Amino acid sequence: MTSISKNTDLNTVEGLLGRLEQLNDIGVALSQERDITRLLEYILMAAKGITRADGGTIYSKVVGSDSLRFEILRTDSLHIAMGGSANQPINFSDLPLLNADGEPNDSLVAAYAAIHAVTVNIEDAYSEPNFDFSGTRKFDQNTGYRSKSFLTVPMCNQDGDVIGVLQLLNALKPGTDEVTTFSKADQQLVESLASQAAIALSNRLLMKQLEDLFESFISLINLAIDEKSPYTGGHCQRVPELTMMLAEAVNATTEGPLADFKLTDKDRYELRIASLMHDCGKVTTPVHVVDKATKLETIFDRLELVKTRFEVLKRDACIKMLEQKLADPANSAVFEAAYQAEINQLEDDLAFIKKANTGGEFMIQADKERIFAIAQGSWQLSGEILPALSKNEVDNLIIERGTLNDEERNKINHHIVATIAMLNKIKFPKHLKRVPEYAGGHHEKMDGKGYPNGLTREQMTIQARVMAIADIFEALTAVDRPYKSGKTISQALFILKKMKEDQHIDPDLYDAFIEQKVYLQYARKFLSADQIDVD
Repeated sequence: MTSISKNTDLNTVEGLLGRLEQLNDIGVALSQERDITRLLEYILMAAKGITRADGGTIYSKVVGSDSLRFEILRTDSLHIAMGGSANQPINFSDLPLLNADGEPNDSLVAAYAAIHAVTVNIEDAYSEPNFDFSGTRKFDQNTGYRSKSFLTVPMCNQDGDVIGVLQLLNALKPGTDEVTTFSKADQQLVESLASQAAIALSNRLLMKQLEDLFESFISLINLAIDEKSPYTGGHCQRVPELTMMLAEAVNATTEGPLADFKLTDKDRYELRIASLMHDCGKVTTPVHVVDKATKLETIFDRLELVKTRFEVLKRDACIKMLEQKLADPANSAVFEAAYQAEINQLEDDLAFIKKANTGGEFMIQADKERIFAIAQGSWQLSGEILPALSKNEVDNLIIERGTLNDEERNKINHHIVATIAMLNKIKFPKHLKRVPEYAGGHHEKMDGKGYPNGLTREQMTIQARVMAIADIFEALTAVDRPYKSGKTISQALFILKKMKEDQHIDPDLYDAFIEQKVYLQYARKFLSADQIDVD
């Protein structure tokens, strides 16, 4: 946190100008800070600096509750630092603004300032008759400190509502450790600072509310996808996590080709939003395609129709056998043997179809030829001779990888086109203008053979390339897909390595993913123990 250390002696023109200059600098800094915690800390440190206060506290008005919450606490001479950038959290109870009978809690000076929206300037807490400083006295007894002068200023927003309280402790004479009172000039400067700070804080809180609202809409879209298909809801949550893990790993890189890649807080937020929205176009993808667990599935698994068809074939074989036996009883044994052979073949063919229907990593040509051969059979329906397997059933059963045919794969792939189109309709502010680019690039390949735009590595941002690896690794290890089981880490890394060699993913990002063990960080959070087979 920036310290305030200029000459601020109001007895000199230089001191007066110095304070005014500081106040102006503080106002500029307040308007630029996006993080609310850092903003609160800066407010307190700035107020301490321009008044030479030894200590201070920032309280926030708890939304929906009549209380003040400790946010930042500092006392320099005791080396006390709680909240904000300090590692030690503040565990003090909130200050109630109402007492037990519902009346204003005017006994506590911070509560009084908040309730009545007035500044309270106390020369010596030990001789102050209007407020309860018993807690302060107890603190002093335990630490050997002497709390004396207090300046407590309400922070009011544009509507005049108190949103917090700034309290300073023990003003020090310039250049000494002697405690003095907070002067009228001190009070005016802090009130001016508190006013600026309250507006900056209100604006930031409003921005945070708008950001939360925006993210809630994103969650709404992901929920809609989740409700359409339970197989993609987890993906929409896990990919952003892995994206940010890899991005932070790259950001921490100090050597090699990625050493110059650095993320600001704005960059992180932009990438996170993009990763949250990377599959929003899936709301346009038909459910039966997204959920297609077997090759013959549409809105239902057509394997049941095939099974019924084979039962008809078995029935017809039985009828044929019985008719043959009636016509030629002497050869009954021959007819029964032929019938049993036909039944065995039908059952074996059906078992093979069931296996082929499940999908997999690769289907050999011999298995395809057997599907073609089975389809050459026929069955009869209402006098019409039909093939044992329709052309559409054959086309689906011979799918080499997974369960989707070309038409369905195109429908799935179209989700990224829909994602880009949807995101381009949003009027993104400047700090989020690259969201469509990041989100729309996670299916591109480094050799330009990806989709939808066939971008090469040089045409893609590092962020989009990061998201591509996150999307692939999550999909490989996911256990909630309808068509496959989740791969182990070693299996997934083997596939990623092949994709690197084939110029599908960024080689430098792959190296960072491996060297910094991002995969293991992700696995410990999201994968089952039996999938974690490497360190």
